[in-house]
Amino acid sequence: MFLRQLALRDFRSWRELDIALAPGCTVFVGRNGQGKTNVLEAVRYLSILGSHRASTDQSLVRQGTSEAHISGIAVNAGRELAIDIGVRPGKTNKAWINRSPARRPSEALGIVHTVMFAPEDLAIVKGDPAERRRYLDELMVALRPRYSVVRSEYDKVVRQRSALLKSISHTMRARKVDDSAAITLETWDKHLARAGAEYLQERFRMVQRLDPFFTLSYAGIAPDSRPARMQYRCSLANVPEDPAMITTDLLEKLFLEQLPAMRVKEIERGVCLVGPHRDDLELMLGDQPVKGFASHGESWSTALALRLASRALLRDEGWEPILLLDDVFAELDRKRREALVAIALDSEQVLITAAVREDVPEALSGRLVGVQAKLSDLADSLGQRVSEIVRPPSNAEGEGA
Repeated sequence: MFLRQLALRDFRSWRELDIALAPGCTVFVGRNGQGKTNVLEAVRYLSILGSHRASTDQSLVRQGTSEAHISGIAVNAGRELAIDIGVRPGKTNKAWINRSPARRPSEALGIVHTVMFAPEDLAIVKGDPAERRRYLDELMVALRPRYSVVRSEYDKVVRQRSALLKSISHTMRARKVDDSAAITLETWDKHLARAGAEYLQERFRMVQRLDPFFTLSYAGIAPDSRPARMQYRCSLANVPEDPAMITTDLLEKLFLEQLPAMRVKEIERGVCLVGPHRDDLELMLGDQPVKGFASHGESWSTALALRLASRALLRDEGWEPILLLDDVFAELDRKRREALVAIALDSEQVLITAAVREDVPEALSGRLVGVQAKLSDLADSLGQRVSEIVRPPSNAEGEGA
């Protein structure tokens, strides 16, 4: 799979950009603040309908405008498919597939597959459980787009049930009695159990499939280190260790058994304390968790291994993802750099950003796209002929490379 065309309008720093792409390696070179990362972020957005560095869409829209547009033409096994996304903060986003409007944006999921490695990935390893859950969910949706609907439904149930718990907590503090609220809570327990069971089962399946790829990827990056593995930490009690025994019916039953036992604590805190939104993906080196025990180098290796494992899993499913490398080579030592180069050379399309051309290994020298305000500055930084110049608007903002 590769993108042969990418167009942006009012996305981040770009008022307008229309660039032809090709298989192989394309290197976007330019000083910080010129819009390099924004280009890769847009490609990633086409893939997962989300940003790798922003929790909401508001920051993706160029200042002074109300919406942004990302368009791409994907080529997969010789078949072309056009995808257009309208990013509209505060409203429902829009999507078009081959110029025809989609009923919902999620219909565009699965058209473009990407694997992105960026400096922010260190947060997956060192950050809060939400970062690791996000990593799992993005990969889950990439493989099975319908789970974006499952996840959305679950999130909606959690919000509604949490609001009810807060209302009951307030009522109890006011020494009032509301029997109808208790009955309604039991109804929401059933909704949470049903939605959570399907969501949770897919998480277990994902970890089971991903774990061996993660172990192999880490061993390839750090062969002298301790073996790496992952395990899913579930807030739901009594889940069988044997994955073959985990079914949606069993998980729903366990939810309905545990929720009443958590009732007092949940009302006191006004939040749902059981479910996939409370879980964690524990990353291990030997017998120790990576978070809190690994060195900085081991943490970087773990982050890279997670992305390489994602790519291996996608390829095992028959997809050839576009590899996005955002300003990462300067942060990598020789072994990790060599491992990433080997993967990149085996990819159909690789898009790379770098502040200076020298940061990119010579083995990946491909088409150069200069992202720079002045040609003279670009020539100074590259010291060689540039194949194409892309000029962002002079009031560029929002780039974080």
